[in-house]
Amino acid sequence: VQLQASGGGLVQPGGSLRLSCTASGSAFSVVTMAWYRQAPGKQRELVALILPDGGTNYTDSVKGRFTISGDNAKNTMYLRMSSLKSEDTAVYYCYQGGVVGGKWGNFWGQGTLVTVSS
Repeated sequence: VQLQASGGGLVQPGGSLRLSCTASGSAFSVVTMAWYRQAPGKQRELVALILPDGGTNYTDSVKGRFTISGDNAKNTMYLRMSSLKSEDTAVYYCYQGGVVGGKWGNFWGQGTLVTVSS
């Protein structure tokens, strides 16, 4: 299973971006989807998560501004980001966990850089 993330770029404070992450490869039963980010000099942190029951969780700093979603027909997950702040600057990574070939697998995208700056 390969995950390809895209959609990052330079945006002004207050602006919006939509990140995408498309899965390809082996047949894969997705259980959990998430977006993480890693800012310079900081540890990778969980930003948003889609739970197995379809519920969502967000880290406090992005609640009300970011929305995670998935499109099973397109094998794609999204992170809609609005009201962006300088502190949102980071490399964003998509993650999917699930069963492939009868075994649990954890899969990561390559990361896409989001820079929030005027």
